[in-house]
Amino acid sequence: MDYKYIEQLLDRYWRCETSLEEENILRAFFSQKVLPAELSKYRDLFVYEQTSTKEDVLGDDFDEKILSMIDNDEQQEAPAKPAARRMTIRLMPLFKAAAMVAFIVTLGNAAQFATKKDAPSDEINYSSYKDTYKDPSVAYDKVESALELVSEGMSQAQAADTASFSQPASNINNDSTKTE
Repeated sequence: MDYKYIEQLLDRYWRCETSLEEENILRAFFSQKVLPAELSKYRDLFVYEQTSTKEDVLGDDFDEKILSMIDNDEQQEAPAKPAARRMTIRLMPLFKAAAMVAFIVTLGNAAQFATKKDAPSDEINYSSYKDTYKDPSVAYDKVESALELVSEGMSQAQAADTASFSQPASNINNDSTKTE
């Protein structure tokens, strides 16, 4: 069966050029039980009004019911108690401030990392080093003297630490033993 007229109406429908009568023809066509496969995909669009349930509307006595409920509330007016606020509601501004601080610190760290100049890498390029001493024994003597200086400094620091721990407790000022 040829459905050229329906296809023409659909084309006009998509271009918003159909009249109400033509749209009713499309609705009547798509409300049939048997449709061709290529047109069945449009069925839900045109039979929606027929299959949808009607919306609930307010009754004529709605206004009267609301007004009577308001009158009853005014007559039974009791002193209003403030609603108890939970601790989380009370602390909500503090939580928001803490979240903002965490957010700003995170952004600052990200910006600092992004703007950081290229740091030297951990890789060592041994080909760029040159010998400063032509005689290995002179180089050995220089290294030995440097290590002796380090050793002396560590010995002095260790001696100072042991001296400070070996002081008797009587030299320590104790404010609780003073009497006036």
